[in-house]
Amino acid sequence: MLGRQGRALMRQPIWIAILIVEPIVWITLFSQLFRRIVELPGFETDSYIQFLTPGIVVMAAFFSASWSGWNMLMDHDRGVLERFLATRVSRFAIVVSQVLRSSIIGVIKALLLVGIAHALGARVTAGFAGWLVLLLAAALISSVFAGISHTIALVVRSQDTLVAFVSFYALPLTFFSTSLIAEELMPVWMQWAARFNPVNWAVMAARETMSTTTDWSAIGFWLGLLVAGSVATALLATHAFRSYQRTL
Repeated sequence: MLGRQGRALMRQPIWIAILIVEPIVWITLFSQLFRRIVELPGFETDSYIQFLTPGIVVMAAFFSASWSGWNMLMDHDRGVLERFLATRVSRFAIVVSQVLRSSIIGVIKALLLVGIAHALGARVTAGFAGWLVLLLAAALISSVFAGISHTIALVVRSQDTLVAFVSFYALPLTFFSTSLIAEELMPVWMQWAARFNPVNWAVMAARETMSTTTDWSAIGFWLGLLVAGSVATALLATHAFRSYQRTL
């Protein structure tokens, strides 16, 4: 099933081009537009690209995964899911292959972004282990929101409704995190809300790898929360798929 997802992606060269160009545009525009924001008290670095890179890595993975339920809806509309259900293929594999596809895309985007950020002056100070943590954070946040996206898709079974849901939560969750700004500069109530935001968990884990004093215990804590979230949303999406199956 994962191989099928990969072949489907390779047949869309325009989509691959967008996947490559989009993160490049993001990191270039944001890093230049807000570069002087580090002059405000609260930032631990005088380089905004150093601060921004983990946030953009997570944002790129998060947004991409949030729309992944669209693929499930396309399979539903074309009758592909019904044909799969007539075979012996694992129902769990049908859902998890979609989640893994999103995680792989998140990792590819992370590699591109960190490479570009390195050229702009950002550095992963935690070395090779830091690179692994960055990629893992991108993969896990993709997994969390791919599970959510597919759950919504299987429940609503409408492309317009899925668009409405994703548009409703995507930007607020970004701003309820430290992706673009230091936590000390956020209102207290937003700082409190960020503690329960998976997007912020991924940003915090990724940012530790680019800090001068990497806190590995904090990285383990944030990644642990993301692993738990990934398992929970994958199970939720599988349950939604079984409910969908019973309606056919």
